[in-house]
Amino acid sequence: MRPRDALLVGASFCYLAGVALTLLTLAAATLFLRRDLHGRLASAASRGLLRLWGVRLDVTGAPWPAGQVVYVSNHTSALDVFVVCALGLPRTRYFLTGGLRLVLPLAVIGWLIGVFWTPPQTRRERRVALFQRAAATLSRTGESAFLTPEGRRVPTGGPGPFNRGAFHLAQSLGAPIVPLVLDLPPGTDAGLLARPGVVRVRVLPPVDTRGWRLEELDRRKDEVRRLFAATGGGRFASGRLHG
Repeated sequence: MRPRDALLVGASFCYLAGVALTLLTLAAATLFLRRDLHGRLASAASRGLLRLWGVRLDVTGAPWPAGQVVYVSNHTSALDVFVVCALGLPRTRYFLTGGLRLVLPLAVIGWLIGVFWTPPQTRRERRVALFQRAAATLSRTGESAFLTPEGRRVPTGGPGPFNRGAFHLAQSLGAPIVPLVLDLPPGTDAGLLARPGVVRVRVLPPVDTRGWRLEELDRRKDEVRRLFAATGGGRFASGRLHG
């Protein structure tokens, strides 16, 4: 590892540890009743971390919709989690892979902002139970949700195959789906070794899920996947989206 990379990794971990400690202190002072505030602070902290890495965001497209929605994006890099959190999606709970809890600061931050930690694809029963609990919670609170329907990183340009979870969730909530197309230009690496660059986020118009039936979810998820493919869906073209 080059000295610059080692310094950046150390600074990033210390930054995240400081954010986790600050949020934990604030949560204790507010009796753990202000998850909305924790979410806003986590979003600001994500923007700060991106600045540390020299990563800028260019967000274009449809305005953020009002009410409960299910946001979905392509998943090209470990950087995606910080990019999406930096967007400040209003009243939104995130579905993230449970493996991220191995990074203690991320585990603490995720717990405080109400992340739904997803089990591996191989643990189907646990995944189904998690999505059922999440749907019940979101139905009660009216909060939005963010998921990556690919379920894993697809760094080769995509989109990859979509899983049903996000679409089943949207159908059960009766909430529209808002696609977020993330474009990381060449040279912007993953996670704590991110290189400086501009990440472009295109917000596509909401997809109405009212009237969707459970038996047609495979067709519906393929329709949404085609929206990503039509815009480039994470493919690189001189750092810009196709279309």
